[in-house]
Amino acid sequence: MTIEMDAFLTDLKNLNEVCWKNPNFGESSDSYFSLEDILDASNRLDRFAPYIAKVFPETEPTKGIIESHLVEIPNMLTTLKEKENLTTNGKLYLKCDNNLPISGSIKARGGIYEVLKFAETVALESGKLSIEDNYAKLADEEFKQMFSNYAIAVGSTGNLGLSIGIMGAKLGFHTTVHMSNDAKQWKKELLRKRGVTVIEHEGDFSKAVTLGRKEAEKDPTCHFVDDEGSRDLFLGYSVAALRLKKQFDQQGITVSEENPLFVYLPCGVGGSPGGVAFGLVTIFGPGVKIIFVEPTHAPSMLLGLYTDLNDGISVNDLGIDGKTAADGLAVGRPSRLVGNVIKPILYAATTVEDDRLYQYLTLLADSETIYVEPSSTAGIASFVDFNQTIGNEEAFVKTGTHLIWGTGGNMMPENEMTSYYKKGKTLLQN
Repeated sequence: MTIEMDAFLTDLKNLNEVCWKNPNFGESSDSYFSLEDILDASNRLDRFAPYIAKVFPETEPTKGIIESHLVEIPNMLTTLKEKENLTTNGKLYLKCDNNLPISGSIKARGGIYEVLKFAETVALESGKLSIEDNYAKLADEEFKQMFSNYAIAVGSTGNLGLSIGIMGAKLGFHTTVHMSNDAKQWKKELLRKRGVTVIEHEGDFSKAVTLGRKEAEKDPTCHFVDDEGSRDLFLGYSVAALRLKKQFDQQGITVSEENPLFVYLPCGVGGSPGGVAFGLVTIFGPGVKIIFVEPTHAPSMLLGLYTDLNDGISVNDLGIDGKTAADGLAVGRPSRLVGNVIKPILYAATTVEDDRLYQYLTLLADSETIYVEPSSTAGIASFVDFNQTIGNEEAFVKTGTHLIWGTGGNMMPENEMTSYYKKGKTLLQN
């Protein structure tokens, strides 16, 4: 592919950190989804709550609702003000999807939702389940036997594979996760222990998805979860906005154009941040401003949006390798679905070097005793960069509520976390 380079694309190619304000923000567009779609997904998750509570005891306190806490992180904000010479009158919060039950990441939203929707479709078509039933019955051996006649497959760099694999295997589906060989080994091992087939592929995420899709197409009983274009994944993520609205109401947080909400979402292929972003804009309206953040080595969504080529361009076309410590963000080509949906609702996007991910991981652990994986701290870097660049041009950025969206961490082995923490500590001292 021949690309006409400009100064911005040259910065991306040279792996420089950038902060880009979306010129398409606020444009009118045909909506691919609606509030009714979000509510339908939310209702489906409510129907499955009795089943979830039954088979995953850790969700009993929330009666089978898979949700994370919203916490203010004032000590981290103080640390950032001192370290980064940052000025802001806003408050800083963390949405703890790094601690979601069952699979420990934001992917527990969309990934688990899509598996549940497929299970519901199979069960309803069999005549053994009706919408009015208590879905806890799906844990019965009769349904496990029925689901064992079907298969589920997905291509993943890690966290989506965990959510699909754990949920699919629990229901009784033959579940296969196709992973790029740079995915973390502990994630592959955890899946295999849960009875999931893990197939490793040379190359990046997109290749794993492509090969996984081809394999699934050979089996008419196999449902392929397509992270590059799934409506169901997208809508599963969007339900987060309804849940966040309740948490804001409980904590007395208002969102308006006078008291804006800034949300910093780490982005890989785009499904999870895109779904969350669509939900937030639909529920909160113009008072919310969405900022995506990607590694400098894998700025696929930003590249697709900037060039207006969406999934028609890959970071490899600029000679960027797509390799990053943030394995869930190690994506070379963006979702073919999400780009057009978020084009008019994304406020800005930033990129971050890997070394900063480790530093913020250590600082978050020291200041708030919160432990996350490297990709989860990308939002912290974005908060800093957005405030220091666009915040110097637009005063309202220094006000309101700033929300870092955590992505993963609580299933990480202790030795992995210790290694990341020590690396961050070393980088901070140098």
